[in-house]
Parts: sequence; structure tokens; C-alpha cells
Amino acid sequence: MLTLAIAILIMITGSAVCSCTETAILSVSPLKARQLAQSHKPAAVALLAIRQKVNRPIATIVILNNLFNIVGSIIIGGIAANVFGDALLGVFSGVLTFLVILLGEILPKTVGERYAIAIGLMVAIPVRTLTWLFTPIVWLLEHLTAPFVTKNPGPITDETEIKLLAAIGHQEGIIEADEAEMIRRVFRLNDTKAANIMTPRVALTALPAEAAIADLRQDILDSQHSRILVFDQDIDHVVGIVLKYELLVALLREQGTTTVGSLVRPVRFVPEGEPADQLLQRFQDAREHLAVVVDEYGGVSGVVTLEDVLEVLTGEIVDETDRNIDLQSLARQRRKRLLQSRGFRGGRP
Repeated sequence: MLTLAIAILIMITGSAVCSCTETAILSVSPLKARQLAQSHKPAAVALLAIRQKVNRPIATIVILNNLFNIVGSIIIGGIAANVFGDALLGVFSGVLTFLVILLGEILPKTVGERYAIAIGLMVAIPVRTLTWLFTPIVWLLEHLTAPFVTKNPGPITDETEIKLLAAIGHQEGIIEADEAEMIRRVFRLNDTKAANIMTPRVALTALPAEAAIADLRQDILDSQHSRILVFDQDIDHVVGIVLKYELLVALLREQGTTTVGSLVRPVRFVPEGEPADQLLQRFQDAREHLAVVVDEYGGVSGVVTLEDVLEVLTGEIVDETDRNIDLQSLARQRRKRLLQSRGFRGGRP
């Protein structure tokens, strides 16, 4: 009887340890494993190595679990037949099956899921050692199952999951509302095009390159832009930009006869479909704050600034010099009035 009890204890304990270990390892996400591995502790590094190549460790655990269950059942069945005889063997088998399901599967997996990190760190090094010992058997099983297993695993996470984690983190109080909103806004950069955030041409200030600064005095003073477009023939032939403060300095120094073109600076042209994240990278690399947006025919659609891109992340940015908060809305109103005065709809103003 004692031999039977010991055999049952060994089988259920072995099955429980395997079930708990498997669940704990699979419950630790690869991202969490990477975070833990930054401590450079041997257990954390071993856990990361397991999560990066999880197939062999899990196969090793499954093999051990089945050895405990199958071999244990055979041995226990032989001992039980001698102890209880054929009459009670069926009842004993039913009770043993219930104990294996409860104590060897359900409870261990529940514990493994609840304390996944602690258990994962505890078993990481032993599991790696067992995986190395079982390499020949696992290698054979891998080749037998290779035709049914995909060789290109998908990414460990995606944009939707990250946004969902941000929302859950906010709901559970882990991150602040503004932090969750910022994370969501970051993903809008790639989906937002230059045409969506630009200041349309009807709201721009543009000066002719050949005109004298003194002749454009009022236009310069009325402009609320710090960077003003400079064109050659018309606004569709932009040659660069000029800084408003340089024009004002020239007026103060009584250099009004100087032409606008003498102060012009080069400007970058971007298509309407340029994503906001690429615009941000361009502005950073070139140390620029403004680009001219052109349509498919090369005509000027408007301008986009570094501030426009940052507003995708932060919302509307307004300083004390802004007389009109939403220049895009202002441009639509101007366009509507212009079309009504011309008596038609459509066309470029």
C-alpha cells in the first residue's frame, strides 16, 4: 500500500510541476521577458532565451509530463491490481483520474498563470538544462512535425495590441490619461498626410521676389507668419522663403529698396501624400521648420511646418502671436467666399 501511495504521489507531483512550469513560461510575454533580462540576472536571461525559442523547451516539458502520466499510470495500475484486485480496480482508476485532472492539471496551471513571473524565473535554468538533455528526442520530433509547422512566426506584437495595452493601462491606473492619449497619437503620424495638416495656399502670405521691401511694407506687417513664401511669377513658382524678422530689420535700417529675393532662403518641397512621421524626420535631419506642399501637377497646395506635425501628437499649439487659431478652417472660409464671389464651384483659387 505504501508503494502505491508513493507511486501516486510521484506521478501527480511530476505532472503538476510540468503543467505549472509550462503555463508559467507561456504566460510570460516576450516583451516582459526582455524587460526582466535587462537586469542581467542568470534566471532572467535564461527565461528570455526560452521565450525567444519556446518550441524546444515546451516540447521537453510536454514529453516529461506525458512520461509521468503514461508511465506512472502503467506502473500504478500494476500495483493497484495486486492491492485491490479486479473488483475495485475500476473505482480506483476513476478516483486516480480525478486526482490527476485536479491536482496535476487544473490547480497547477492556475497557480502557474497567477504567479507566472516568479515561477518562470525559478524554473528557467532547470528547463534550459533539461532542454539540452532532451535535444535528440526533441530534434527528432521537430523533423517529424516540420511539415505542419509554420517557419515564419509573426511579430510578437502589433499596433493594435500596443494601443489596447495603453487603454488597459489607463483603465487600471498604471499610466495617466495624457500618456495613453500620447501613445495613441503617435500611431496617427504614419496615417496623417501632409495634405491633412498643411496650411492651404489661400491662407498663406507670399511675396514677389523682384519687389522692393518698402513696396510690400503693409503686407509684411499684416502677415502673422514668421516665414513667408517668395515666388517668381506666381505662387505656383515658389523660389524659397524669407524670414519676417529679416524684412522688418531691413525696413528699420532703411534698406527698403532691397528686393525680397536678395533675402530668400531655400525651401523644401514635399508631396501632398507625405506621411507626418517622414515629415518630422525630414525637419529634424535638415534642421528646417517649413516645407512647401505641392500637388501631383507641381502646383503649390500649401505649406506644412514642424509645428503642424507636432500638433498631431500634442493637439493645437497656440502662442500669444496667433490671431487665428485654426488657419485651415480660416482657409476654407476664405475659399468659400472666393468661390461665391466668382460665381462658380471648384477650381483652384
